[in-house]
Amino acid sequence: MPWLPEHASLVALRYRNFRLLWLGNLVSFAGSMMRQTAVLWHVSLLVPPEQKALALGGVGLIRFVPVVACSLFAGLAADAFDRRRVLLVTNSVLGVLSGLLAWLTLSGHASLSIVYTLAALTAAVGTFDNPARNAFFPSLVPREVLPNAISLNSILFQVAAVSGPLLGGVLIASRGVGLVYLCDALSFVALVASVWAIDAPAQSTGRAKFELRSIGDGFAFVFGRPLIRSSMLLDFFATFFASSTTLLPIFAQDVLRVGAHGYGLLSAATAAGAVLTSVTMAAIVERIEQRGRVLVSSVIVYGVVTAAFGVSTQLWLSFLCLMLAGAADTVSTVLRNVLRQLETPDELRGRMTSVNMMFFMGGPQLGEVEAGLVAQRFGPIAAVVTGGIGCVLAAAWLGWRTPTLLRYRRAVPVN
Repeated sequence: MPWLPEHASLVALRYRNFRLLWLGNLVSFAGSMMRQTAVLWHVSLLVPPEQKALALGGVGLIRFVPVVACSLFAGLAADAFDRRRVLLVTNSVLGVLSGLLAWLTLSGHASLSIVYTLAALTAAVGTFDNPARNAFFPSLVPREVLPNAISLNSILFQVAAVSGPLLGGVLIASRGVGLVYLCDALSFVALVASVWAIDAPAQSTGRAKFELRSIGDGFAFVFGRPLIRSSMLLDFFATFFASSTTLLPIFAQDVLRVGAHGYGLLSAATAAGAVLTSVTMAAIVERIEQRGRVLVSSVIVYGVVTAAFGVSTQLWLSFLCLMLAGAADTVSTVLRNVLRQLETPDELRGRMTSVNMMFFMGGPQLGEVEAGLVAQRFGPIAAVVTGGIGCVLAAAWLGWRTPTLLRYRRAVPVN
């Protein structure tokens, strides 16, 4: 895109290979967001009303177990094998799994156990996809463009997170969840085609050996860097305590009583706020000076508005709270990713990402289990409100216990 100005907030899209991956991810992520929305709704329909909260919490547990079992080997695979080829294989398999779920659902053979099993398999394959993708894209742009590329990735993720649930809600209400799963399967075709068209040279230097000792090198790197370690802990605590999205079907059905269309709107609210914030962050991320304070503060705001969502009884107010949660989470996410990518050597990026996956995927998935258990015992409102308060307390405690995180500034190198 030669017409883009040199210092535009879209500057990373000037590079063909990054642009191909970005566009393919945009389509694929939208399909994945549709599928995730549909899975929660589907599960809520497959169980009796009194078991709904536990069944929805079970989705988080089903997704978390493969992360724990596979993430370390997935990160090593991203550093040991050609990352482009890993992406081609994983996304082809993910497309097949979504197609199988679509066929079973449309043919009337999808039970709770089948949905759980395919969700677990999808999570396992996705565990190998994530480190390869996050380790691959920094090689497609110059180092000085990397913060902009990270912000643009945040934008595409949030645009997909808005469009996916909105379209998913419409399709669920009009055609059912089976068609949503089919659309997700087709979306992987776009990503596989984009990755195939990338002409970046194969990764040939700095590859790790596929052995257990190499996994230990990744752990040693992450836990030997206080800022990287503390940013991961912050991510874990925030998402563990404030995993309100897993209970959205209950809020849509039983609290706000807005049906499938309202559920799709609520599912997209967080991402709507995140999209607006991502566009701003793409332009200003390099100018944020007090990065540590902004990072911790954004997580505290995230917890506050999550608690406010829990006590809301109006659709517009619930939507607003979720939008603000998405905005705060985006600020935190962009700053964390910039820190990690800039300070991690290329040959360790896959393993760094795999360790991080245990935090940023483990937090929400375990949080979904926690939210489901609390909601089953005390109700969904109590689950969300206490989760928001827990998020605030955890962020404040971590900032107090890690002074280097609060002192982190743009001009200060990571030690």
